[in-house]
Amino acid sequence: MPKSDRLFRLLDAFRMLPQPVTAARLAEETGVSERTLYRDIGALRAAGALIDGEAGAGYTLTEDPALPPQMFTRLEVEALVLGLAEVTMAGDPALARAAAQAQAKIIATLPDRVQRQAIHAVTQTYRIDRRAPLPPHMQTLREAAWEERALDIAYRDLTGRVTERRIWPLGTVFLDREVQCLAFCCLRQDFRRFKVQQMDRVALTDESFRPRRVPLLRDFIARLRVEGRRSPPA
Repeated sequence: MPKSDRLFRLLDAFRMLPQPVTAARLAEETGVSERTLYRDIGALRAAGALIDGEAGAGYTLTEDPALPPQMFTRLEVEALVLGLAEVTMAGDPALARAAAQAQAKIIATLPDRVQRQAIHAVTQTYRIDRRAPLPPHMQTLREAAWEERALDIAYRDLTGRVTERRIWPLGTVFLDREVQCLAFCCLRQDFRRFKVQQMDRVALTDESFRPRRVPLLRDFIARLRVEGRRSPPA
């Protein structure tokens, strides 16, 4: 692994793990030997990171050189913590991990007083009926929308009938009990909302619909508003 990648991974480990954190735990998290870890901690210190501690006592990242200082009001801190907590309950493991990493990075940039406010936020979220785990093709849906590439899917309707579709994924919407993919359906030549749980197969294609995603999504949302947010049939 290149040294630059190791140092970025080590910084992420500092942000994510409760501190002080032992060298053994950091080495395990970053996948290196403790000997290499000590050298990497020295490299981060030389680059400007303030890392307190020593071998046998544990380490604490007190100033992160990779992230600029941030200042939020106490209410803004509560809003950030609440919003990221909602993402962790979305049923999408990749997004949940990203939310935890984003929160760790944000907290790492705050002054000590505001860090304590974020860690001990008074606003919490909890759902008794959590959304069912999402299928693994969520990441494929995101990548296709980011890259503006068509997808071939096998879609199962409410009667159990399966149809083969080519779609242009425009985005995903997290509703109370389900997640839908907003898309242009090449079969129907129209906008559709596909329930991701009813996609039996999802395959990324080489067909590009760039740069049409943003205007298509804007038109789709405008139509939904006119139609009173009724779902068109899939």
